[in-house]
Amino acid sequence: MNGAKTLLQDLDDAIARGSDESRAKALWHATDILITGRYSDDEISMFGEVIGRLADEIEVAARAQLSELMSGCDQAPLNVIEKLAFDDEIAVAGPVLRDSDRLDEKLLVENAMTKGQSHLLAIAQRKSIGEAVTDVLVKRGDQEVVTSVAKNEGARFSGSGLLHMVRRAEGDSILAEQLGLRKDVPRHIFQQLISKASEDVRRRLETERPEMMAQIQSSVTEVTGDLQSKFGPSSRSYFVAKRVVTTQYRQGNLNQDSISNYARQHRFDEVQIGLSLLSALPVDVIERAMMDRNREMILVLCKALDFSWDTTMALLFLGAKDHLITARELHDNERDFGRLKIETSRSVLKFYQSRKTATDSASGGRQPELHIH
Repeated sequence: MNGAKTLLQDLDDAIARGSDESRAKALWHATDILITGRYSDDEISMFGEVIGRLADEIEVAARAQLSELMSGCDQAPLNVIEKLAFDDEIAVAGPVLRDSDRLDEKLLVENAMTKGQSHLLAIAQRKSIGEAVTDVLVKRGDQEVVTSVAKNEGARFSGSGLLHMVRRAEGDSILAEQLGLRKDVPRHIFQQLISKASEDVRRRLETERPEMMAQIQSSVTEVTGDLQSKFGPSSRSYFVAKRVVTTQYRQGNLNQDSISNYARQHRFDEVQIGLSLLSALPVDVIERAMMDRNREMILVLCKALDFSWDTTMALLFLGAKDHLITARELHDNERDFGRLKIETSRSVLKFYQSRKTATDSASGGRQPELHIH
């Protein structure tokens, strides 16, 4: 492309003359040509070389103007976008961090991990933010950043990211309310949030989210921690659940997603039957593991089945009294789960499977006690 080649040749002349005016003129000329035309990737790369080299030679105000222009350009050179996004001056970095579609998730994560709060705030205001980015924002961001990302309907959060937000919302009524208003917050997270919220926040959320508050109220009375009496093997609902889940298992459709969905819907029968089938452990052993205040066995079981922390967390909430877990306990469980090794956990699982078989032979089917040493 002759135009780009000419610009590259003119670049050395502009820098050699050392005139700010000549450099700025070459920069805006190259930028105008890029924005108004349609070019191949190679041609865009040539523009990137021109604009990038000139951008190093201009003042902050001019770089900020360049950032505004590049932020809305769907063919902006990647090297230029990256250079602008990582500029220490937020007037320069802000426009592309907020608006450029050319920044991928990897670059946004790197930026959020290395730059200051003003850069994090700009990222929090993007129209769309992925989980990997919000994970960093909620951990590194100050109050303004975290509140901004909680308000952002285009932000997506992982389970651990939401829990971190819940912890940060303790004593912060503005953040607690913004988080509670999000439609993508699962019920068990919402329940954790309102259990720690002020009376004022609870009342506002009752007005704004009446359907969610009604579900929470019914679930608190529905499951109290002694699940056996309601969901025991003698109940008709248990046998219906067993038939459905067993059929699902035989068809090869019982998996982590199934268990996670059952747990989030508080379908305890389906969860304990499904875990029993996937782990080859008796249902009553699964039930005791679910309800045991020492959560070690359920953590080991989830790790052995290669479940994610989000799924494991849903199971922990399901088995907890009133579906409530303190932030500290949840943090400790997440830490312990992260330390577990899949191979070791599977060895423990095999031990319980073999112990069950041996105990059945010796005692005519009596179930073993559940202890891990």
